[in-house]
Parts: sequence; C-alpha cells; structure tokens
Amino acid sequence: VFGMDVPLMKLVNVLKSAALGYGTEKRVILLHGPVGSAKSTVCRMLKKGIEEYSKSEAGAMYTFEWIDTKGELNGLLGKEAKVFPSPMHEEPLLLIPEGMRATVIDDLNRGQEGAFRVNIDGELSPPSRFIFKQLMERYNNDLVKVLSHVKVKRMVLSEADRIGIGTFQPKDEKNQDSTELTGDINYRKIAEYGSDSDPRAFNFDGEFNVANRGMIEFVEVLKLDVAFLYDLLGASQEHRVKPKKFAQTHIDEVIIGHTNEPEYRRLQDNEFMEALRDRTVKIDIPYITKWKDEINIYKKDFNSKRIRGISIAPHTIEMAAMWAVMTRLEKPKKANLTRLQKLKLYNGKTLPSYTEDNVRELRKETQREGLEGISPRYIQDKISNAIVMAQQNNRGSVNPFMIINELESGLKNHSLLANEELKAEYRELLGVVRQEYEEIIKA
Repeated sequence: VFGMDVPLMKLVNVLKSAALGYGTEKRVILLHGPVGSAKSTVCRMLKKGIEEYSKSEAGAMYTFEWIDTKGELNGLLGKEAKVFPSPMHEEPLLLIPEGMRATVIDDLNRGQEGAFRVNIDGELSPPSRFIFKQLMERYNNDLVKVLSHVKVKRMVLSEADRIGIGTFQPKDEKNQDSTELTGDINYRKIAEYGSDSDPRAFNFDGEFNVANRGMIEFVEVLKLDVAFLYDLLGASQEHRVKPKKFAQTHIDEVIIGHTNEPEYRRLQDNEFMEALRDRTVKIDIPYITKWKDEINIYKKDFNSKRIRGISIAPHTIEMAAMWAVMTRLEKPKKANLTRLQKLKLYNGKTLPSYTEDNVRELRKETQREGLEGISPRYIQDKISNAIVMAQQNNRGSVNPFMIINELESGLKNHSLLANEELKAEYRELLGVVRQEYEEIIKA
C-alpha cells in the first residue's frame, strides 16, 4: 500500500499498546474510510504478515494435543482415538492450574525485563477442560501424570488451513447464524459421547474459535445483523464468546473490522449501539493525498510488463493521478492558493513563502480531506477502457488527452456521484489538469 504512513503508524501503535496490555486489547479495531481506500488490503497484508512471522523463530508459537499412546484412557479422547488436538489451538501454559500460576510466572519472569515477561491469562476451552478434569480425577490430582498425556507442538498460523486466522463477512440476514462465529453441535458425535452437552461432541470451528491466538477480520462489519454485533461486545471487552450449551469460552485474538462512511454514520446515529461505539478504536483510512504515491498505485498495474502491444505516453498516468488527488483535496482557505498549488506543496514542491511548517498547517486546518473524492478504482477502470479502445482502433499508444476524455465521459454515469454541482466541480478540475499538461509539454 502506498502513501498510508500516518494511518498505518496509528494502527501499529494500537496493536503495540494492546500487546503490552495497556487496554486496547479490549477493543474492536475499526478501519473507516471511503470505498477503495485499501482497508481490505491492509487487513489482507496483516494476515499475510502474521502468517509469515509465525513461521520464523522469533514468531514461534506453540499449542498442544492430548495423547493416549498406550490406549489406557478408555475412549476419553474418542472411540479408538489416540490423539485429541486442542480445538482452539490453545496456549500450553493454560494447562497450569490457577493456584500454581503466580509461582510459575515468577519463576519464568525472573531476570526478564520490560515487555518480554510471560503472563498467563485465560482458561482452557470446554473440551480440554473436560479432559483435564477427568484425568485429574483419574490420577488423584497428580498433575505430572496428567501432563504426561499432553504433547506440545509448534503451530503456524494459516488462513487457508483455518489456524489462528478467521474471516467473517455478512450474508443475507435470513441466512445468518451465530454458530458461524462460535461453532455448532456435531450430531454424529452425540451417539459416541451420549449427550449434546458433552464438549467433545461440539465443533469449536466458528470464526472466533478458529482465530484464537491470531486475528479475525470482519468484512464490512457494520453491515452485520445486530445479534452478531452483540457477540463482539463480549469478545472484545471480556475476551469471551458464548457457544451454544456451554459456558463462556476464553479467546485471545485481535478483532479488526472495516466499514464505509454510510454504515459508520448509521452506527453513530443508533443510540442502542453505544456499547459497541465505546469498545471501538476507529482508525481513518483516507484516500491518498500525495501525488507521487497515487502515481505509484497506477504504475503498479499499468506498466510495460503487464500491457502488451500498446504504449502509454509520458505523463498519462501522472495526469490521471493529479486529477484523482485534486478531487480529494479541500479548497484552500488561503485566497492566493489553488488546489493545484496545494497538490504540489503536499508532493514536496516548494513555493515562495511556504515552508514545511506552513504545509503542516494546511493539513491541520482541513476537516475531511481524503475522505471524499474519486476512488482509485474509477481511475483504474477508465485507464483500462482507454487502453482497450486504443487496441481495438489499432492505435499504438494512449495519451493524456484520451485518458482525460475518458474520465470526463465517465462522470455522467458515475454510480457514486449523484450531486450535479460536484460533477461540475470535478469537470473544472479536469480542465485544470488539461491546462497543466499543456504547460508541461510546452516546457
């Protein structure tokens, strides 16, 4: 992602404070911004990043499984089962009973400084708790014998394998079911274990369960049914979810969602959702307002490696990016400053009587800069149209005038622009871009 240093810095600071236990670990992280501002991309890259990190030595994570190698547990792990994996990829230290944890933590942390201190927070999942209690009874509370049936193993986070990374997206309201988040009864196992309230007969495979020890992404989170949003309250603040027929179950994961402007406004207007608003950390992901970063977006897709048989004339991508950024900039309050000059100042160009401090002031005095304007997707679509038309008409290249004409004609039927005044303003900005291009080729 390009040009998102400040929003990403804010996101990293939230994650860092959560990791250190300063309170933001009890919040839902909400990425808020206009369509096409890379909210989904940020989540995707986060998931990809923690997958790779968990493969490294520094990011090594461990879980456990119950084992019965000698067949002495009489079907406790399941009929003829020798292994019962922890269904929620739990932290092995959760096997230490509450009364022993303080002593164990003191021993583990002796000599450790600062952030690198071990903390044991939470309880075992219902199936592991059930097996643990049965074994404690069997071995007369001899913890060493109980732990002899535990095998600790390395775990690697994987979205594809549903280990430590979950994704949930809204569906038709009639088909939404909370079991997608918290798991459901395995009816085939009821005959084996004799009861639907036996935790071994429950599939802890909801997205909250799957994402334990990692992160869960809620796609368009505020489009969810209200009942699902209530699940977020306990999951964020108390780190607990409520599977059907079982006690509240501990989870340890980052909850991150993203949403567009209309849904967020609806959340603000809904007085019944104050609890969710209070548990939310909002991070604005605006459109890019730096010209060179916007250019990089389009050059990634439209370059000589990807486009065959046609060339893109110099300044073509740059002019399209210039117009896109100008639509996102608020009109300068200083009468002697134009939007084009403001764009150049943001891009690092110096103008008489404008220092870096003046540019910072320009940014501070804006209200919604970057939260409105033309999406990069619109620009990409129109560049694609121009390239295809040039290929069909056997033209050898695409030039800025062709792109500008395509951008202007597309405004008539732009699906997100109903305001005629705004369309007229954007057409004026296209005129500014056309004039700027003429000045460039004259020079």
